[in-house]
Amino acid sequence: MSSFDYGLVSRVQQANDIVDLISEYISLKKKGREMVGLCPFHTDHKPSLYVNPAKQIFKCFACGAGGDVLKFIQMQENLTFPQALKRLADRAGIKIPTHSVDNRPAAGGSAETANIDPNKLSAVTAWVAQHFQANLYHPQKGKFARDYLQQRKIDTDVAKKWRLGLALAGDDLAKAANEKRQPLDLLVKTGLLVNQNKDKFSNRLIFPITDTSGRIIAFGGRTLDNSDPKYLNTNSTPLFDKSNCLYGLEYARHGMVASATAVVVEGYTDCIMAHAKGINNVIATMGTSLTTGHGKLLKRFAKNVVLMFDSDTAGQAAANRALEVCIAEQIDIKLAFVPQGKDPCDYLISAGQEKFQHLIDNAVEVIKFKWDKLTSHLEKTDTLADNKVAIEEFMQTVANAMQAGAIGHIERGLLVNRLSKILHLTSRQIDEELNKKFKVAQRTAAYNLENQKSVCLEWGSGALAAAQRQILEVILNEPKLIDDVSKKISIHDFDVPLLKQAAEVIFQTLHEKPASSVSQILAHTDSVEVANAIVHLHEIGLKKGNFQASLNGALDVMLSRRAGKPACSKTDSAGRQKPDIIDNDAEYLKQICQKNRKCNSRSVGMV
Repeated sequence: MSSFDYGLVSRVQQANDIVDLISEYISLKKKGREMVGLCPFHTDHKPSLYVNPAKQIFKCFACGAGGDVLKFIQMQENLTFPQALKRLADRAGIKIPTHSVDNRPAAGGSAETANIDPNKLSAVTAWVAQHFQANLYHPQKGKFARDYLQQRKIDTDVAKKWRLGLALAGDDLAKAANEKRQPLDLLVKTGLLVNQNKDKFSNRLIFPITDTSGRIIAFGGRTLDNSDPKYLNTNSTPLFDKSNCLYGLEYARHGMVASATAVVVEGYTDCIMAHAKGINNVIATMGTSLTTGHGKLLKRFAKNVVLMFDSDTAGQAAANRALEVCIAEQIDIKLAFVPQGKDPCDYLISAGQEKFQHLIDNAVEVIKFKWDKLTSHLEKTDTLADNKVAIEEFMQTVANAMQAGAIGHIERGLLVNRLSKILHLTSRQIDEELNKKFKVAQRTAAYNLENQKSVCLEWGSGALAAAQRQILEVILNEPKLIDDVSKKISIHDFDVPLLKQAAEVIFQTLHEKPASSVSQILAHTDSVEVANAIVHLHEIGLKKGNFQASLNGALDVMLSRRAGKPACSKTDSAGRQKPDIIDNDAEYLKQICQKNRKCNSRSVGMV
């Protein structure tokens, strides 16, 4: 059970609608009376996360994750329960006592930053952002940075929308933090200070990096005096990892969902200028290569991705790396390149929205890009070793695309014929080589699937464990039957640890308030694992129905075992019991549910 004030937890829970909250992280679409989307807790290619607005719960029918708004934020941001409570209270504008938030470490970030409290981190980054913004708009100190923004055609309204700031030269931040009694050790760990008296960001234009809800989680800085490196980010923390974050997602997610397309650029100003020009589905990778984490994030909001890169050699190489990520994640991917010598920001300024949109609309298909790259290479190079590498790279891309379902039999046949002509090999030889690479792609995909994050719950085995599960399944769907249960058994009769923990939460909640909903029951536990179990048991019970008969059968098993009798028995002609102990869960459930309608084991919604 949670040790927190239930009234406070319930208030925070009710103030945060689950559909609104989860929509800040993934794209949800209506399906019947529920909303569905790609689960963020495992590699999900087919929407398997169901969100029930009426019950205010979520459930993934693939990996098993489930719970309420608090459990979602705990899992999504690796927070403890008190930290999640504070996070959602802040989101809803509810003030809670400071003693409600603990200082236990949350997972994430590097070894150096793993023990950072996300709530303290969020508070200090908000203060730092305000300090940097004050610098930018200081009449004298910020003039040179405002002049730079004016040169880049970023006006004041746009700068304020994106909360741009300025890190002054010297040790301005360290001095201000000392004066305002900000946590200097935290600023050092996050990479804002080199030590408690020395700034890391000096004479740089500051780009605050936010999550989808608009909370500032990190900073990027661009040099204003040509010092190296040109761009600098704060360290990885429990809130920020640039391999799993996309700049501008706060503003782009609705445009991405509406258009079903995400446009990916590389830099901060590229992203900002696109939005300023009215193209609102653009996000940036903050200078890093597109990663698998970015791919998973993009999939939650858009079906199609257009990668917008510079047309120089570096841009071509970045596009090449990004393609492999998108193919592996089964993302419909195209490429667009701005004209030579310009970056997307410059091109937007000189050519305007219409021509930029034209580049997006006429983006090149992935295989065409790879094919053009291969044929161009073969025309320019005669070296056998170099040509072999280029050919194998192209064929592996085709094999990966086949495995991901992006290339069908007809497209494969056409590509094989083309390769046969330019390589002077038979179609059979090309086909054999493709099959080898296809098997490699399959093994890689299978390995990734096996190692994805999933929820593993220890249910116990045998008839007794199955009976315990069934009792909880019933009372979660028919709370009024708690009286029938309490007259015969107590939580002490539950010997499977997870089921006992779930029973403690369910029994206590229903004894205090017999008509409690599932979300009200979930508000009484701070354990993600117990919440996953409760939602799972509720859904399984809902599918089975026939609650009274199911409960009677399960109670009979519990009482028989407590009395030292076999789980089931038959009587012989002399009236003596004939043991017929059942240890197989499926057979047990078949017998005690024989009056039930046949249970459909397929994953369906939570209606």
